Amino acid sequence: MRHPPFQLGWVDAPHYSVSLGDFPLDSGGVIEDFSISFAVHGDSRDDRLPIALALCAIGSTHHRMDFMIGTGQALDPSRLRILAIDAIGNGLTTSPSTSRSQPGYLFPQFTIGDMVRSQASLVKRLGIEKLDLVAGASMGGMQSLAWGVMYPEAMRRIVALTPMAKTTPWARLVNLLARSTLERGMCHELGGEPATDPWYDWVPLMLALSMRTPSQFDAEILDFCRSPGKSDPCPWLDLRRSWWRSQGFESIDWIYQSRAYDLHDVGKLGSFNGDTVAALNSVRAPTFIAAPSLDLYNPADAAVWASRHIPECHYMEINSVYGHMAASGLDQSASRALNDAVARFIA
Repeated sequence: MRHPPFQLGWVDAPHYSVSLGDFPLDSGGVIEDFSISFAVHGDSRDDRLPIALALCAIGSTHHRMDFMIGTGQALDPSRLRILAIDAIGNGLTTSPSTSRSQPGYLFPQFTIGDMVRSQASLVKRLGIEKLDLVAGASMGGMQSLAWGVMYPEAMRRIVALTPMAKTTPWARLVNLLARSTLERGMCHELGGEPATDPWYDWVPLMLALSMRTPSQFDAEILDFCRSPGKSDPCPWLDLRRSWWRSQGFESIDWIYQSRAYDLHDVGKLGSFNGDTVAALNSVRAPTFIAAPSLDLYNPADAAVWASRHIPECHYMEINSVYGHMAASGLDQSASRALNDAVARFIA
């Protein structure tokens, strides 16, 4: 996948890709000729600056945490060297859509644990011995918690926004419905039927219903229509479909990442044998977890539950009606509050 068109709010930074050869997976499979993509914010030559990892969400890129990166933000490149890493399967790091030897469904299924191990391999390849911070939102927050379990001595602090330590049945249901819309479109093409837009039904579910809240969505549609008495969401959805198609993501990549999402359970990492509580109890780095009161993708209760089982954890309820997207740049007030809170936490 080419880099998506640059968007308002994104922070430009030099991009790199490192080849890690054939990369072994938790399943026993191997991703052949694996390369990991990342961007670097801050002076990469200044060894005095501590290093932070910024991890991306499902169906996103190294720009996912840009709302916290910049001068005066929590992740300030004048004080940190920030490695914003593309996860396996996002189209920039090796993915089902980009692999030459294992294209499409020939690609082996990976896990969030595999994503974290690939990031740790990159860190080692770059000669980095200690991380100041590992941070992410949504699936990035889930990776951050996995980092704390898999590499408890590797970082000084962890920031996990809207995370889960173990994917809930609700989140798996959302992913199941989303995958079915994509797979239905792919089956049309494989069966020789007229091509359909695989994202047509996916967009209302994954860019509206599960990402926002009823009150926020109603207000956004009324503002979008800008006519008294008009509240049809269809023009808004058509615009979002057009925007999403312009990003160049491939449906097969989202399908694979969503399966990794569903398999997520930090209790299955290392030697914890499915004991999620014991895995969270093993996290040694002070951790910051934040979520809104209502999240229709990663339920807020899951974030609260995780925070209660990490020995040194600060929990923040995000004051926002944006649901899962509260931990993004969409809600500017929530973004400022998160930046301030995280800056204090990592100081």
